[in-house]
Amino acid sequence: MKHIKLILVVAAFLGMTFSAAAQSQNAMRINEYLVINTDDFQDDYGQQNSWIELFNSSYGTVDLSGCFLTDDPANLTKYSIPGGDVLTKIKPRQHVIFWADNKPRRGSFHVNFDLESADEILFVKGDGQTIIDRIKVRHDLPENVSYGRVEDGIGSTDGTGEGWAVLDHTSASTNNATIDKAGKAVKMKEIDPYGWVMAVTAMSVVFSALIILYFLFKLIGIINIRAGKKKEAKVSKVAVEETKYGEVSAETYAAIAMALHLYKKDEESHDEESYVVTLQRTARTYTPWSTHIQGMRQLPEVNKRK
Repeated sequence: MKHIKLILVVAAFLGMTFSAAAQSQNAMRINEYLVINTDDFQDDYGQQNSWIELFNSSYGTVDLSGCFLTDDPANLTKYSIPGGDVLTKIKPRQHVIFWADNKPRRGSFHVNFDLESADEILFVKGDGQTIIDRIKVRHDLPENVSYGRVEDGIGSTDGTGEGWAVLDHTSASTNNATIDKAGKAVKMKEIDPYGWVMAVTAMSVVFSALIILYFLFKLIGIINIRAGKKKEAKVSKVAVEETKYGEVSAETYAAIAMALHLYKKDEESHDEESYVVTLQRTARTYTPWSTHIQGMRQLPEVNKRK
C-alpha cells in the first residue's frame, strides 16, 4: 500500500506542476496592435480606437487579473487589469483585445493610454516588476494597417520586432497566419496518403499503453500478495500463542463468575452440614387430617332455634 500511495502522490505532484506551468502568466504575448483606426473594428461603445491584442500561447487557461499594461517603462503599473471579470480568463491558444482609448472607466478592456502618443507597449506580470513582453510602436503605419507577429505567439519579447511584420489585413481576436493556409488534415494526407504512418503511430500508442498497464497491475499484484502473506503470518502467530497458553471458553468464565456471585451473596448456602438428624416427639390429642380446618371449603353454620 505504501508503494501505491507513493505512485499516486508522484502523479498528483506532476499533474499540479504541469497545471501550474500551463496557467502561468508568462505564456501571454503581445500579438498585434493597430495605431490608427478609422475603418476597422469597433469597441462595445461603437467607437473606433487603437487596440492591442494579447495571445495565450499555452495550452492552459491564464487569468490576466492583476497583470499590467503600460506604455511607459518607468511606470510598469500604469494600467492594472481588474480582477473578478470572467472575461480576463483567457482560454488556451485564444486572443483578447484591449482598447487603447485612454478611457479606463469604460470597462476592464479599456486602458488609460493611447497608442498615437505611445513609443512602446509593455505587458507586465502581476508582481509589477517582471516584463513578460514588449514591442516598439510604429508610427509610420497607414490607417487601418496593423503590426503583429507572423506566427501567433512566436517572436521576440524584448521589443526588437524579430518575428513581427506589417500584416496584410488586421486580424483582431483571430490567428494571424491561418488565412489561405492548408489545414492539418490536408498536410497529413500529403505526407501519409495511404495512412500507414497514422496506423503505425496509433498501434504504437495502444501497445505502449497496454505494456505500461501490464507492469502497473503486476506491481500492484506483487504488493498485495506480500501484504497478504504478512497478514497471514501475523494471524498464524496469534493462533499459535493462543494454543500455547490455552484457550478458555466464554461459558467457563460465565460459570466462574456466577459461582463467585452466589458465594458472596449467600454464604449460608455453602455452610458445612453436620449430617445429624434430631427427632423430637410431639404429643397430639387429635388426628390432624380429621380436623375441619383441613377441609377444602368452609362449612356453613347451622343456627338452631330454641
